Amino acid sequence: MLTPFGAAAQDAFKEFKQLESTPKMPKLNAFIAPGTAQEGAHLRDVSLEAKLTADGAPVEDGLSWYVFSPVAGTDGKLPLIASSRGGSAAFQLAAGDYFVNVSFGRAGVTKKLTVPDEGEVDKQVMVLDAGGLLLNAVSGSDVRIRPDQLSFSIYSAEVRDDGERGLVMADVPPNTVVRLNAGTYHIVSEYGNVNASIRADIQVEAGKLTEATIQHRAAQINFKLVSETGGEAIADTAWSILTAAGDSVGESVSAFPTMVLSEGEYTAVARNKDKIFQRDFTVAAGVNTDVEVLMKDQQAQQPIAPAATAVAPGGQAAAGPKGVPQPGGEIPPQPPLPSYEDLQSGDGASLD
Repeated sequence: MLTPFGAAAQDAFKEFKQLESTPKMPKLNAFIAPGTAQEGAHLRDVSLEAKLTADGAPVEDGLSWYVFSPVAGTDGKLPLIASSRGGSAAFQLAAGDYFVNVSFGRAGVTKKLTVPDEGEVDKQVMVLDAGGLLLNAVSGSDVRIRPDQLSFSIYSAEVRDDGERGLVMADVPPNTVVRLNAGTYHIVSEYGNVNASIRADIQVEAGKLTEATIQHRAAQINFKLVSETGGEAIADTAWSILTAAGDSVGESVSAFPTMVLSEGEYTAVARNKDKIFQRDFTVAAGVNTDVEVLMKDQQAQQPIAPAATAVAPGGQAAAGPKGVPQPGGEIPPQPPLPSYEDLQSGDGASLD
């Protein structure tokens, strides 16, 4: 279920956690690369501001500005002339041509700037044509899902010649604003780490925050092997969960394992002391429940070999639970400033 929510752009962005650089990172304000201006050159004041939409107010914070020379260096890349972070920017530049890039989260725009030898330099206004996307999900019709059990990946809507979509951002936590250029995006929501995955196409509008709530058809199931109904879980039990077609979707060695499963028919197979017990069960969307396997439900055949580990698309073993960054953790080293080529390809360090 998708619920679009429009609001004043900047006010809406301030209400939720946003994916951007760590607040402990020192601000870079109007940095001018040494040696980029000729000695004695007359420098002109250049002011720049960015808006989400042409008729909107200037963005006051969260912008990354980069000014590049149009002439490639010896490494084949455009030299970085100046950089700034925050809201509106002001640079002192010699007369000549430049490329200016401004980014706002994952949204960005580049334009050519010409600084004249004489006369006034008009304020440069750049329109990002950007909005925000906030994602969340429920199980069934309205069952809340713990944030640490949810993860989102954002892809471009267009499918490439190889049949794949371009990844915009992976492992996006719920209730986090992602700043994006206006357009349609393909969202993949994962609940747990077994087989509960939902896809949806979502439209991001310029100057607005779009809030999308995705409905998972899945539930959290707790398993235990017991000697009698309602009894204590028996330790040293190995579990395999099979689909109705006999495919293994999850394994665990635990007295009381928990898995999130997509709705459907399954078989729980428990192995304990060379004996095998099993039970068929049904998963209903949003109905979190316990599944007890009684020790009297023993298979007649000899113990089977351990089931194969579930394999995800692409031949990789199914991923374990995704970690959630904990507050107070060590701040990783800051990446170097991006090149002009990085910014144009969408891989720049400012697009965080």
